[in-house]
Amino acid sequence: MTQIEVSLSDQTESELRRLVEQGEFINRDQAVEKLLSRGLSAYQTTEEEPLSEMDENMFDQMTDEQQDPALQDEGTGDDYTF
Repeated sequence: MTQIEVSLSDQTESELRRLVEQGEFINRDQAVEKLLSRGLSAYQTTEEEPLSEMDENMFDQMTDEQQDPALQDEGTGDDYTF
């Protein structure tokens, strides 16, 4: 296990000591390791995967199939015209 030296504020040290005294963690080392691990897990963001060729084709197909309502035939059965 890798060991590192960390400087903490008095407030953070007090919080760690309080958590250990309340029985949340066995000792200070466990508290620091667990809290760092949780913080790192929460901080990690997932990178968006690039679109696959199939995804890109689906987008192209959807946009190709869209029709401009202004270009539709007049014979829709509506009596109103402009």
